[in-house]
Amino acid sequence: MQSHSNLTLDQQQRALDNEPGFRQLNPDLQQRMHQRLAQLNGMTPEQRQRTYARTEAMERLAPEQRQQVRNALTSLGSLPKDRRMFVAREFRAMRDMPPAERQAFLNSPAMRSQFSDQERQTLNGLFEIAPYLPPPAQPGPVIPFPAPIPPH
Repeated sequence: MQSHSNLTLDQQQRALDNEPGFRQLNPDLQQRMHQRLAQLNGMTPEQRQRTYARTEAMERLAPEQRQQVRNALTSLGSLPKDRRMFVAREFRAMRDMPPAERQAFLNSPAMRSQFSDQERQTLNGLFEIAPYLPPPAQPGPVIPFPAPIPPH
């Protein structure tokens, strides 16, 4: 991907079309790859770098680890948007806690009252894959506990 960054989008898409085996792929997959290439071209250089870092990190994982990442992210993506954002914010706030402290906090009455079982399972899944993820781009503001709670 990065080796063609100096080309225009049209040139990049033609290069993709000429990659060995590309024409044998399912037409839907070819279209998704072209769309992803267009998305990458629309990103800022910093966003593109983070995307490349995530892609490279995933490529280094064993197949079981990649599946674990997919499962955790699918679980997060299945939540309604407001709850997904709330779970993601809590993940960022708790990411650096020692595992035992984090687990105790996740099982606390306060967390049980704020998060459904599915949301707490999603958080657990995210913490399991956290070592496989690249570090956050830059630490965002940590919202002090208790944060406003969207209904679930």
